Amino acid sequence: MANKRVAVITGGASGIGKQTCLKFARKGDQVVVADFNEQAGNEVVEAIKAEGGEAIFVQTDVTKFEDVEALVQKAVDTFGRIDVMFNNAGIGRLTPVLDQKMEDYHAVINVNLHGVTHGIVAAGRKMRELGIKGVIINTTSVFGILASPGTYAYHATKGAVNMMTKSAALDLAEYGIRVVGVAPGAVDTPIIQGYKDSGLIDSMKAKVIGNKLTQPEQVADTVYLVSLDEASAINGSVVMADEGFASFK
Repeated sequence: MANKRVAVITGGASGIGKQTCLKFARKGDQVVVADFNEQAGNEVVEAIKAEGGEAIFVQTDVTKFEDVEALVQKAVDTFGRIDVMFNNAGIGRLTPVLDQKMEDYHAVINVNLHGVTHGIVAAGRKMRELGIKGVIINTTSVFGILASPGTYAYHATKGAVNMMTKSAALDLAEYGIRVVGVAPGAVDTPIIQGYKDSGLIDSMKAKVIGNKLTQPEQVADTVYLVSLDEASAINGSVVMADEGFASFK
């Protein structure tokens, strides 16, 4: 790649985020791994460097706007620019709404909703300042479209991220900045594995073409594809990476 891009990826220490960091690095991009988990984040950086890639780790709490601003600035200070912002950090809680603890509800809202806003604003402002026609990608979910019991707060955030993506795309279009959502379905991530005793995994697999969980690498591939200039017609859209979850009966 003649001109290396710089990709900032939140939630980059595990699951979809980790595999996306590896994907971008393997394609020749410089990667900023952002996560709250310092040890796991540094392990991703070391894995990238072991393969000859370029990466740094920045410990980040996406619920704090000042952390995300500092993350974006560190990317620019280190690599000179920011081309891709992947707002991927997310958490979930499996609880019926009437049993929902408010502290758990607010934790999901703060990470999945406010964390995405912080990434859109911080990266968008820096891209505008530098005159970079970049792309901001947000992890949403089939659960932003379809409902299931026991995941009230998660649904609330992912439905909101769908509309935030569309709204931000309209506002950022004048600067040549695209905003895209990627909506996975049943993905084999630490969040999903945390529910392995609840029957949720079997229920989700039954709704997917092929009766299997999507692998994080597959979602990473989708994120990379929509980041490319060749995908410039994809803007303000939510791209389904769900193996038919949203339509399979």
